[in-house]
Amino acid sequence: MGSEALARIAAAQDATALESLRVEFLGKQGSISGLLKTLGKMTPEERQSEGPKIQALRETVQTALTERKDAFEAAALEAQLASETLDLTLPAPQAPAGSVHPVSQVMDELAEVFADMGFAVATGPEIEDDWRNFTALNIPETHPARAMHDTFYFPDQMRNADGQKMLLRTHTSPVQIRTMMNQEPPIRIIAPGRVYRSDSDATHTPMFHQIEGLVIDKGINLGHLKWTLETFLRAFFERDDVVLRLRPSYFPFTEPSVEVDVGYTVINGKRVIGGDPNASENGGWMEVLGSGMVNRKVIEACNLDPDEWQGFAFGTGVDRLAMLKYGMDDLRAFFDGDIRWLKHYGFAALDVPTLSGGVGA
Repeated sequence: MGSEALARIAAAQDATALESLRVEFLGKQGSISGLLKTLGKMTPEERQSEGPKIQALRETVQTALTERKDAFEAAALEAQLASETLDLTLPAPQAPAGSVHPVSQVMDELAEVFADMGFAVATGPEIEDDWRNFTALNIPETHPARAMHDTFYFPDQMRNADGQKMLLRTHTSPVQIRTMMNQEPPIRIIAPGRVYRSDSDATHTPMFHQIEGLVIDKGINLGHLKWTLETFLRAFFERDDVVLRLRPSYFPFTEPSVEVDVGYTVINGKRVIGGDPNASENGGWMEVLGSGMVNRKVIEACNLDPDEWQGFAFGTGVDRLAMLKYGMDDLRAFFDGDIRWLKHYGFAALDVPTLSGGVGA
């Protein structure tokens, strides 16, 4: 039986035929399995004589089946390798990747622009006291900005050690106060960060991002302010034809104060910053920031001599700048967390803004 079984296994043409032989020889009803069952009916002497022979036959057939199966699998693999090719020049599948939020990207763009102009980045706490947020900025207690509907105040029991009310800062101007009190002039800083006001619609959110600038030095005038803003806006929007219009305004912390408008044109139905605002039928002016010369009272509050030191300050919304530059029309979408919006407007992690490559690259 052994020679016949080995011959039939060697002659098997495929894995299916080999599996049939395994069942025929070693299955529950197989011929070799049947021989093993006869051992129970044998005498001890017969079992001692025939048992090793039957067991050896079983192991020989099992080994032959395994070797033949391995040979079939190796042949199938060789055939597969011969028929399939791998093109190593094809690009690897793109792995899932997140994106940089437009606000974060614009923050980096602004920092890059102002760093090239010699400004340092200053930061401060988002929970601020009433004195730095209002009083030191020449905002009296009767000013509407202090009203509860504009400012998020903390309960009275959370006043600081000096008895000052605590609040969520309504602008990053307290960073200017902290810098003037802790740093000797000349000063040239920008203060980006989150600010909070009780307001919510398509163009306002309770939390938004702001960037303010401050220059304190000797002999500073409005001409320096205008040049700084022109240089900043032209670099940010990456256009040399950006036109500014300064309008008189009022802010408690600056005197004189100016609102800054930027000219825009309409191209293919889209509002584009830059160009002659009078050349397009729908062109015009758009307010982008507020600014002015730092009020003498603010300089005095920071223990500096306003007769020796002068300066200018400006502030604008980072979210608004992002909307203007990248064509977004609803501020609320910035905070919805919609992955489709982020994929459309987001930036790749390696899109680092540089002046040489274009801050919006």
